[in-house]
Amino acid sequence: MIRAWLIGTLALLAACATPAATGESAPRDIYVVRHLNTPAGEADPDLLPEGRRAADLLARWFGAGRPAPAAIYVSDYKRSRQTAAPLAARLGLTPIVYDPRDTSALIARVRAGPLPALIVGHSNTVPDIVAALGGERPGPLVHEDFGDIWRVGADGITQRLRIEGR
Repeated sequence: MIRAWLIGTLALLAACATPAATGESAPRDIYVVRHLNTPAGEADPDLLPEGRRAADLLARWFGAGRPAPAAIYVSDYKRSRQTAAPLAARLGLTPIVYDPRDTSALIARVRAGPLPALIVGHSNTVPDIVAALGGERPGPLVHEDFGDIWRVGADGITQRLRIEGR
């Protein structure tokens, strides 16, 4: 009888060992990616076929041992929305549109949660976004820089990662 009670109590304690119950917090990581492959010199281009394939890879990249974003932020450009579309569809999320000219408003909105989050930026905004999040500022990006993802932890530690399969 005591053994059954003890087993039941241990099972109940294990079931209650959620992050909130144990004092652990949910991942506070913020991921920043530049929109994926586009042709050079166009004002608001669609992704190239290679960019669409990379967007599908990005959707699978999250979940491969990484927590999926609870929110996705995109600028109101086709290339940004198309980069996030497969992941948003997989997760059932509606991307939140931000103004790429107002980094401070974006950062405030992202930090308010929910986290983890993914921000889809541009070659001229990604370095500012990563730095404003407290991460190590990336160097300037050129047109050919597609497929890198910056993970900025709550502690500011920054990792430059790559979409697998590229």
